[in-house]
Order: sequence, then structure tokens, then C-alpha cells
Amino acid sequence: MFARSHAALARAGSHLSRNRLRVAFVVVILLSAAAVAAASTNSLSTASAEDVPDAPPTGNHTVVTESGRAGTITAYAPDGEVSYYNNTRTKYFDADPVEGEPLTVEYTATDTIHTAGPTCSDPPCVLNVIERANLSTGEVDVLYERYDYKETAGEWHDADRINETHVVVADIVADQVFVVNTETEIVEWLWDAQSDFPVEGGGGYPGDWAHINDVEYIERGEMAGRIMASLRNQDQVVFLDRQEGLLEDWTLGAEDEYDIQYEQHNPDYIPESRGGPAVVVADSENGRVQEFQREDGAWTRSWEWADDRMQWPRDADRLPNGNTLVTDTHGNRVMEIDDTGEIVWQVESTLPYDAERLETGAESAGGHSARELGLESRTETGGDDDGGDVLGIDPLGVLGEFIRSVLPHRIYNALLFATPVWMGPSEFAVVAIGLLTGLLWAGLEVRWQLRDAGIGFRLPVYREGD
Repeated sequence: MFARSHAALARAGSHLSRNRLRVAFVVVILLSAAAVAAASTNSLSTASAEDVPDAPPTGNHTVVTESGRAGTITAYAPDGEVSYYNNTRTKYFDADPVEGEPLTVEYTATDTIHTAGPTCSDPPCVLNVIERANLSTGEVDVLYERYDYKETAGEWHDADRINETHVVVADIVADQVFVVNTETEIVEWLWDAQSDFPVEGGGGYPGDWAHINDVEYIERGEMAGRIMASLRNQDQVVFLDRQEGLLEDWTLGAEDEYDIQYEQHNPDYIPESRGGPAVVVADSENGRVQEFQREDGAWTRSWEWADDRMQWPRDADRLPNGNTLVTDTHGNRVMEIDDTGEIVWQVESTLPYDAERLETGAESAGGHSARELGLESRTETGGDDDGGDVLGIDPLGVLGEFIRSVLPHRIYNALLFATPVWMGPSEFAVVAIGLLTGLLWAGLEVRWQLRDAGIGFRLPVYREGD
């Protein structure tokens, strides 16, 4: 009788302990959900003109494009107020000023097509366009367009003007660089990356293989008339001659040589007249911007910059004042860095792709090389990592930074790309706590059910001679 009562009490105590654990699990999961919900309400959004934050004054106009889930193009007036905004297209990419028209820009943009029809047999497809926008009047003209059969790796990230009638295009979907007459729509020159690079490399053929994300027509210096292009998945910046083809001796980087550059974006060429030849480049997967100087027939790193918040830069332009304008996509900001490495201007942005300071020439056209300016590299601290300390709990920030440090940079960037823009290290920590709590709870419930049913697991015992 006593033994039965003792067993009953033991079972009752066990069930009480289980219920207490269940309550604790529920509390942790609810707190995690509340923290994530709170963070989502405080997220940066530029999905409408009213949501775009003002910028600090600069003395010039600044254009910022976004290629995220809500593509936008925004122009900031010299006083920092928004003077132009457009989100008509699905995504906006590289923007350049139009010579002789200080408040007019040309850019590449993409529309996603979700419905089957004459231009899309198997949705989603894309419409790629080169447009010209007058930031004063709001007038937008389509200069050239093409429908492509797929959305993923089907966009044009950049086009660069050669003269009044011709532009050179970085064609991601076909792994090509081509020159087109926008008046006749005739492609007059084309370089196919497959002619010089093995298809076994890159991002996997025939999918997103080369991912040519940038192109620049070089106007001045010893490379005048040549074309510079960025093969992101080959980790290389290449130089092309329209008669000779690939100029192998000028190639910057090598495939999988990540210490040089890792899936870079938007290289800008600086000619000899301004301290070059040099190339300023956003070294995206290494989380830094850097510059390479050409000397003795080779490229040498001459400058690099990063801070604690830098995550996935995709544009860097050297300005005439010696500062560098940087777009940090997953850092959700556009910033200007002075010659000492300090951030002197910054504006928050959802997922910025490109930034252009107008009235200073296209991209780095008016800037000088880091070597000529005597710029010092800065790669350690100075960051403002305010990526969302959920509930103000410092341990979450520590755990979030631990998650970021443990995950490979590319994997962490993929998570940022796939999750809402307000997700940062602290938010990932909260989600991880909630998921681990749920998994632990589920595992204990299974164990309890098996124990109550009298089912147990025992490891087999092996004896010598078996």
C-alpha cells in the first residue's frame, strides 16, 4: 500500500515538474516572439516616399538605388531632403549622371513578370530596361529594353554610356558584355565570358555562372576605349579590348583567391592623370572596400576600409574631395568616409545597391587614387553596430555577434538576403533561442510519452566472444 502511494506521489511530482517546464518553455517562446514582433515594427522601410529618411546636408545631390524587395531610386537635395523618389520598377541598380545635364541620370532597372504571356512563357521572367530620369521634372524615358526568360540571375545590374547613341551592358543572364546602339537596337559588339573562362568554374554552368554585375567604359589614359567588367562568380575584374578581346595581363584577382577579392561589385577605374591606374572596388563577401594600384605590370592592394558594421558593400566611389562614398547593402546604409577613415556623412537605406554623388562626375571619375592621396587603411573598429538590440538585452547582442562570427560570411549574408531587412545579429539570436527552446520541448515531450508508455531504449551489451 505504501509502495503504491509512493509511486503515485512520484508520478504526480513528475507531472508537476513537467508542467512547470512546459510553462517555462511557453514563456521563453512567447518572449522570443514578442521581441521579434517588436523589432519588426521598428524596421527601416523605404517602400514609400514618406518612409525615406532625410540625409545630412552634402552640398551636392546624392542618388541612391535599392534592389531589394521594394526597389527604389531616391535623390537627396544638397540640404538632405528627398527631392525625387520612384518605386515603379521592381528593382533599381547602377545609376550614372548624364553629361551636361546635372539633374538627369541613367540607370538600369528590372521588372519581374509573374504572368504567362507573349513575353514570358514560364514565369517569373524579367523586363530589363535602361532608363533616363530627369530628377527635376520627374520625366522618365526608356532608352533600351529587353525581355529575358528568367528572374534569378536574369537582371542587368549595370550599363555605361559610350557616346550619344551607344551603351555597353553587363548581361548577367547570358554571361556577356555587349555594346548596343540604342537608336537602332542593333548589338554592334559582344564578348562572351565562355570564350575565355572554363564553364566548370564560377557559380555553376548553366545557372548563375559568371554573374557579370558591372561594366565601365574607360574614357581616359592608357586604357582609353577599353572596357572593364566585373565577373563576380570568378572573383575577377577583367579588361576587354574590342579588337583583341580579353587583356589577360590586366586581370585583377583569380577564381577562389578570396584573400584578393571575394564576389566583388562595382569596380571603378582611376586613370594615371589622377594617380592611377587604380581600381576602387567593393569586396562584398569579405565585408570591405579596397583599392588596387597598378605598378610594374601587376596589381597591388593600396588601401582598404571596413568597420564593425560593414556587412556586404556593393559600391565604392572616390569623390573629388578625397572622400569615398560607400554603399553597404546589408549594413542598410550609404556613407561617406574621409581621408582619416572617419564616417562624415551617412543615411540609412533598406537594401541599397548603388550611390552616386551628382555634380562630381560619374562614379570615381573625379577622384584620385588612394596612393596619391596618402589614404591610410582602416579595417578594425569604428563601427556603429546598432543592428537591433532586442529589448535592450546585452547578452542577446553578444549571442548575435557570436552567431555572425561562427557562420561563414557568405552564409550569413545569404540569411540576411532571405530574411526581412530588420533582422540583424540580435534578432537572429532571439530566433535561435526560440527555435532551440521549441526543439528541446518537443524532444522532452517525446521522451515523456515513451516513458509513460513503458517504452525505453537500451544500448545492446556486447560480451567478449560475441
